[in-house]
Amino acid sequence: MSRYNSIDPVFFIKNRAKLIKHLKPNSIAIVNSNDQFPKSGDQNFHFKQNADLFYLTGLEQEKTILLLYPDSKVEKNREIVFILESNESLEIWEGHKFTKEEVTAISGVKNVMYINQFETVLHEMLAAADNIYLNANEHPRYTTEVPYRDLRFSSQMHEKYPNHFYHRLAPIITSLRLIKEKEEIDLIKKAIDITAKGFIRVMSSIHPEMYEFELQAEIDHEFTINRASGHAYNPIVASGKNALCLHYETNNEVMKDGDLVLLDFGAEYANYASDLSRTIPVNGKFTTRQKEVYQAVLDAFYEARNLLRPGTTIDEINAKVNKIIEKQCIKLGLFTEDEVKNQKADKPLYFKYFMHGNSHFMGLDVHDCGTKQTVLQAGMVLTCEPGIYIAEENIGVRIENDILITDNEPVDLMEGIPIRIEEIEKLMLK
Repeated sequence: MSRYNSIDPVFFIKNRAKLIKHLKPNSIAIVNSNDQFPKSGDQNFHFKQNADLFYLTGLEQEKTILLLYPDSKVEKNREIVFILESNESLEIWEGHKFTKEEVTAISGVKNVMYINQFETVLHEMLAAADNIYLNANEHPRYTTEVPYRDLRFSSQMHEKYPNHFYHRLAPIITSLRLIKEKEEIDLIKKAIDITAKGFIRVMSSIHPEMYEFELQAEIDHEFTINRASGHAYNPIVASGKNALCLHYETNNEVMKDGDLVLLDFGAEYANYASDLSRTIPVNGKFTTRQKEVYQAVLDAFYEARNLLRPGTTIDEINAKVNKIIEKQCIKLGLFTEDEVKNQKADKPLYFKYFMHGNSHFMGLDVHDCGTKQTVLQAGMVLTCEPGIYIAEENIGVRIENDILITDNEPVDLMEGIPIRIEEIEKLMLK
């Protein structure tokens, strides 16, 4: 039993049907589960399913394979899931493993076989098939020195079956995952609801001399009691100078009276991510300068959010947001218009104070598949997260919400989560 409510298998059936439409005639497509990664000694890290396999089946278990052969002359072989065959000893040590009936109930795949049958079944099918689609992690920001399961499988397939025509599955799945179905939007909204509760709890719990990790514990507790599967990414609780480190994750410092704390966290629900950033005063009251910087970022956020529309790209949005931040930095007295006119093209002045992009795709991964050159379409979900970081003043402010692209106005899925100075101070000073 999972923490989240079951997802209708029709969702996964639809996803497989969409994928099949993109395959060449007489093709087999294969998607593997993730590896179990060793932690220490005889322990593994908590298992996290390959997002592509989850998108197509809803199955969260290791040693699982999906095989699609839509043109097979044997109807039952047009889609098969292969799973680990459980036994009494395995279940005593590791707990329950899926039965064939459970796999069908979750995924909608009727033909379920054991993984020790996979090679024999595949060998027989490949005698009739022409094309093979293999999956890989092609996220533009992903690198690894460790060959993961899909990579090892690809090498084995090319060596064993060199005369078939091989094709990339990742671009197809990426194009499908980018456009969110209603079911996915609902799951993201559920993750956001839990995140909102975490933020409300943070504002009521924080106080000077509290450790950052103690504040994180408040988030952890709120996520757990609301059935989140955990954090969508490592949470950031960065007070004072720590907010100047964009991916600060140690969360070990004492939060001082008069400092700001930059919070960047999001719940994961049913494998779907949320992503929130807020910056609040440790003592519940912004100083005059902190208000100025916060309001500058908030004004930039509202301008940037309005840019998230069909037909543009993240690259184009980032370029416009850089100009927005530049304008706000001038208002804050960080540099002048004359200095901007004389700046070097490859060393813009704003970059000292805003050194990251404004948006990334979001879904089954917090940095979901897609590139900065992908043209936005209705149904995509992106973050909007401008910031200003002033090292000499020990101030770092970031504001971030999750935005749904529509054919009309962008829809802020985090609308209603406290964001304005007055509402934050009001809630914190109760």
